[in-house]
This record gives sequence, structure tokens and C-alpha cells, in this order.
Amino acid sequence: MKLALINSAWESAEKCRNCEIRNLVLFADLTQEDFNLIHLPIDDYDLEVGETLYNESMPPKFIFTIRSGMVKLVHWLPNGNYRIVRLLRQGDVGGMEALNATPYLHQAIVLQKTSICRIPVEEIERLNRESPRLHKRLTSRWQKAVSDADIWLAHLTVGSAKKRVANLLLYLEKNCEQGLGKSLLLGREDIGALLGITTETASRIIAEYKRFGVIRQTSDPLVVDIDKPELQQIAEND
Repeated sequence: MKLALINSAWESAEKCRNCEIRNLVLFADLTQEDFNLIHLPIDDYDLEVGETLYNESMPPKFIFTIRSGMVKLVHWLPNGNYRIVRLLRQGDVGGMEALNATPYLHQAIVLQKTSICRIPVEEIERLNRESPRLHKRLTSRWQKAVSDADIWLAHLTVGSAKKRVANLLLYLEKNCEQGLGKSLLLGREDIGALLGITTETASRIIAEYKRFGVIRQTSDPLVVDIDKPELQQIAEND
């Protein structure tokens, strides 16, 4: 059993070294010597839309790197409603509170088919003790999380509902895997939960944007073409 675990850990380290998005993820700066320190397997697998990556209050045993796709972090309210507090995209790290032995603060739910790497906290702690390179990368990930939170507060939860939706579509366009000029179209409930508006308001604005050609549905029901200059004008002036 111990030999199998060692072999699995070695194979995991080899995958990390050769990862096609290694420059974006947590282990980007690690050297061969650092990878030799990995003792436990790092699992990689795919999740479908609607599946849960981790639940609120689960024991904090792993952190997660998003290799592709998108995940929403959901905070459930006492009345059964929910708010989306952040979106995780390619290269982002989920569940970092586990590094402080804190139970997960949110439920992480897949928005698009997502590939992830599940990294044992024990391995992160070991590497963090023995490699200054991982510590630097972790610090940058914490900073990115703070920056994303600032974007949420500054652009996605203030101003009119039309302005918020425009900013959201522009924000999602920057990271849409289908390319520039396209944006992920979230469900109306998710748009409301993310922007602090009602589902009805989200539906009305999306319908209005479609009617006036600001967004146009593609063959993919989750993706729209956007009139970027028009959305930017709405975001700046509405």
C-alpha cells in the first residue's frame, strides 16, 4: 500500500511538471527539488455543471486549483436564499481557508464543465515549510482573491441594475474560453444572487439587452455574443 501511494504521488508530481497551464496555477514556480517533496497524490478530475466541488463547513483537507471551466462560491442565507460571493476561473484556487484549518466558508458549485486538481493541505504545508517558492505563489493567490473581492464591491454591487449586469458581462468576457467578444450567460437566479438584484429584474434586463442586440445568443445556450462598446457605455454612464 505504501509503495502504491508513493507511485501515485510521483505520477501526480510528473503531471504537475508537465501541466499545460502550469504557468497559471499554484505550482508554477516549483523546481524539480520541490516536486520531489510531494508525498501524497494530487488528484485531477472533471466535474459537470451543477456538481459540488466542496460544501460549506466540510473538514478542510484539500485546496483546489481550477484547470478549466468556472465555479461559483455560494453563501447560503438563513431564509434559504443565497448570494454568490465570487467566481473561480482557470488558474484560481478554491478553499484556501483550509490552509488556516478553517472549515470551508462557501459551497463551490460548477457553472461550466470544470477540470480541477485537488491538493492535500498536508502537502501544501510541507512545501510551504521547505520551499520559499510556494509561499510566494500562495501570497499572490491571496492577493488575487482580495482584488476579485474589490472588483465585486466596486463594479458588480453598486449602481443601477443595468449597470451591474453590463459590468458582469464585461467581467465574464475577459475570461470566456470561447474568445473575445463572447461572454458566459449565467442563469437569471445566479445573476440576481451575484449582483444583489431580484431574479425578475435580471430577467427583464437580459431580455432588453437581447431585444436591442446588446447581446446575441450563440449555439451554446451558456454563451452570448456581446456588443462590447455598448456595454461599456452602459457601465460608464447608466
